[in-house]
Amino acid sequence: MPSLPEMMFGDNILRIQHDRGFGIEFNATDALKCVNNCQGMIKVACAEEWQESRSETEHTKEVVKPYDWTYTTDYKGTLLGDTATLKVVPTTEHINTEKLKAREQIMFFEEVLLFEDELHDHGVSSLSVKIRVMPSSFFVLLRFFLRVDGVLIRMNDTRLHHEADKAYMLREYTSRESKISSLKHVPPSLFTEPNEISQYLPIKETICEKLEFPEKLEPKPEASLETMCVKSK
Repeated sequence: MPSLPEMMFGDNILRIQHDRGFGIEFNATDALKCVNNCQGMIKVACAEEWQESRSETEHTKEVVKPYDWTYTTDYKGTLLGDTATLKVVPTTEHINTEKLKAREQIMFFEEVLLFEDELHDHGVSSLSVKIRVMPSSFFVLLRFFLRVDGVLIRMNDTRLHHEADKAYMLREYTSRESKISSLKHVPPSLFTEPNEISQYLPIKETICEKLEFPEKLEPKPEASLETMCVKSK
């Protein structure tokens, strides 16, 4: 990759790991490895006007960076473990959002920013992860948010949920996207609010998976795996 985000927090890690070594973590370096290193296809809103005003010069036929300059990533986390690892299995089972809405003591909460870039003042590209731990379960949300002013909004969410009595975690990946021209009915003030704008973005892709614990491992009645590590600087 010829360029990194303006703000890359390489030391920031959210790691969820069992004492047997298997688990999952979220970090900026692995997330950026999922970015398309080939030529990006998104132009800024002023690209056509900028190109027309300089059409006689030989270097302005393309106003596209030679890589995905939006840093769009479909990263879903990095699996951990050598001898014992989580097994990824496709599933039709979804995370029970109603259970997550239930009132329950929050024993631990943290949000970690992995990278952010203002796209040379043409919007924002960011990746963050947050975790919430309750007595009966834990929930993780990894969110990539992209706004190219006047062009589009894109959001890739990975949700991870584990209930204490289950020998697996559920992972749901959802990709949403819309052109700004299709959001004329939406107040522009919402364009900068990922939680608010998400409901207006059509779903482009959904992937549901079970992350199964290694065999012969009985689930324990804790809300999480054995070890949780959050590094943030």
